[in-house]
Amino acid sequence: MGVEVRVEGLTKSFGAQPVWSDVSLTLPAGEISVLLGPSGTGKSVFLKTLVGLLRPDRGAIRIGDHDLTRLSERELYEVRKLFGVLFQDGALFGSMNIYDNVAFPLREHTRKPEREIRAIVGAKLDMVGLLGAERKLPGEISGGMRKRAGLARALVLDPEIVLFDEPDSGLDPVRTAYLNQLIIDLNQQIDATFLIVTHDINTARTVPDNIGLIYHGHLAMFGPREMLLSSTEPVVRQFLNAQRIGPIGMAEEKDADELKAEAEAGVEPPPLPPIPVQLQPSDGRPRRAERPPGRWCRDNRVTPPPGSFDGDLGRVR
Repeated sequence: MGVEVRVEGLTKSFGAQPVWSDVSLTLPAGEISVLLGPSGTGKSVFLKTLVGLLRPDRGAIRIGDHDLTRLSERELYEVRKLFGVLFQDGALFGSMNIYDNVAFPLREHTRKPEREIRAIVGAKLDMVGLLGAERKLPGEISGGMRKRAGLARALVLDPEIVLFDEPDSGLDPVRTAYLNQLIIDLNQQIDATFLIVTHDINTARTVPDNIGLIYHGHLAMFGPREMLLSSTEPVVRQFLNAQRIGPIGMAEEKDADELKAEAEAGVEPPPLPPIPVQLQPSDGRPRRAERPPGRWCRDNRVTPPPGSFDGDLGRVR
């Protein structure tokens, strides 16, 4: 089962260079969330901070009774076992075949006998559709297969939280579609909490339960998929609907002259496209039963009390 991850006031910089500040959001247990943002906004840094590979300047990352930012290295080592991570390139060892790559975490972190390891690795390879490819080296398989092998390795310790760092990177649209369906099916099977960092708008529009957008060093908005896809917040609307009109430019942010010229020309963003149907598990079952109310965040603030309204956010849950 997945666990809830609460991020409170998280701030990170490298020397004098700020990455993002005061980021607060809650990843609901067992749900799929997507984190978006223009290039260079620190989305991958956010993932590495979540799993404890980087220390934040301030803030908290709460999982159950643990605040990961205050744990010793030894305590953090144990809590990291809750996580599975799929890196952009799969991060496979080129000299190991697929079987040994997937078995590596079990051999490194457990004392399971090889017979049990063989059964676990076989089950995970089956989950990602790679049975029969165990003896191939990473260089002998396609990019999509390497992603799936990396995903099998991320799942081998039965994590409660799975992080995906641009899983669509380097994949064509067809392979991305297959991978998206695999993510949906895996979430249905293991019910872990998933967080996906991606630039792929189709993935963001069809896969997650929740979407967040990091922009200009802060969390512009985080909430249910339908809320963000129908948002009139300029930066959210521009990014999620792939429009040129809005505050994002070729650099991260348009300057005042560009925005003034757009306003004086009376340029209006095109109508929002229809919200697409959310991907469903391939076995025909619904994604999950009706979920209890959660919390939406905007501009790093928790939204008002249940039952209130807040502009284009709609009803606060």
